[in-house]
Amino acid sequence: MFSKLKNLSFGPATLVAAAFIGPGTVVTASLAGANFGYALLWALVFSVIATMILQEMAARLGVVTQQGLGEAIRSQLQNPFIKWFSIALVLGAVVIGNSVYQGGNLSGASLGMAGVIGEHAAWLPLVLGMLAAGLLWNGSYRLLERVLIGLVLIMSLAFVATFLIAQPDWSAFFRGMLVPSLPVGSLLTVVALIGTTVVPYNLFLHAASSAQKWQSAEQLPQARGDLLVSIPLGGLISIAIVSTAAAAFFGQAVSLEGAADLSESLRPLAGDGATWLMAIGLFAAGLSSSLTAPLASAYALSGILGYGGDLRSLPFRLTWLAIIGIGVCIASLGLKPVSVIWFAQVANGLLLPIMALFLVWACNHKMMGNYRNSLKQNLLAAVVVLVAIGLGLRSIGAALQWW
Repeated sequence: MFSKLKNLSFGPATLVAAAFIGPGTVVTASLAGANFGYALLWALVFSVIATMILQEMAARLGVVTQQGLGEAIRSQLQNPFIKWFSIALVLGAVVIGNSVYQGGNLSGASLGMAGVIGEHAAWLPLVLGMLAAGLLWNGSYRLLERVLIGLVLIMSLAFVATFLIAQPDWSAFFRGMLVPSLPVGSLLTVVALIGTTVVPYNLFLHAASSAQKWQSAEQLPQARGDLLVSIPLGGLISIAIVSTAAAAFFGQAVSLEGAADLSESLRPLAGDGATWLMAIGLFAAGLSSSLTAPLASAYALSGILGYGGDLRSLPFRLTWLAIIGIGVCIASLGLKPVSVIWFAQVANGLLLPIMALFLVWACNHKMMGNYRNSLKQNLLAAVVVLVAIGLGLRSIGAALQWW
């Protein structure tokens, strides 16, 4: 038992947790708790398990082949049509989509910072964008990993402490986690909760960062130990946010439209301390996603176009610089690029099941040698892929309806 415990540590999977706990997740989880109480916590438990299944395969692919997912797509797909279709999807969903979502990440971090300093200034997105750019320009994977580990720990402390201050109903809490239910009108919220955790660009991020962190298949136990710590910790943060909103607002006539509303509305219920903690957590969530979204995009694009994953290479830097720049403009000017977001949603809906299917195929390929998927892993992956297809269809349907 102790030999297994020594492999538990923080690593590339922390980047995945930092990526899926962003301002969008904070808003989605807050609304889930405010509207449906603790009833949808089971969806987060499921999403954490599904994420661990997919991300274990992504990490294993990176460690064993020393390639990112983008590089594996480029090297293994021989059919020109399928290859270029995959490249187009990656460009649409990961690169263009993340450029737009970066605006939301910087806006969320700015709201959190405004809650700490007491005022919201138009220059905050620019400063935070420059901070993210400075950390990425350094080109040190170890530095990025340490910063993101710190941000995940800050989020954990802030959101879990806020959850405890809000005094949850423990019986309803455990019932919501262990007994699946679908209250009237909750289906789209369940899809949103799962969709904010199981996201396609994290497959690129995890595979590439694992290839940089570990150089041989003998280090797979460390990669899996990292996964066992970081992904459940990210799930715990989401569960804490849902539960805080459930404890504070479920069954009350309180209207929440965003994370800032949640932070401010907690003041009369739980005092200034909870408001500060929520603001700090929102800042950490926004900044962590502001780092991981450009990083994942650069890994994906560089890998699939054959530029490699060197953090100091010019194509790599130009990719994340463009994404941060677009995000700063969107956050600073208050732009709402509806058409681009719609396009990104459709592309993401297509990308998740396709990338999940390719990942399963790659992990059964001869390039994996003795580390190919077992029957059990393939069965679990099949369940997750079916869910990914359902999420993808629902995402596309929602986007078309919106359009």
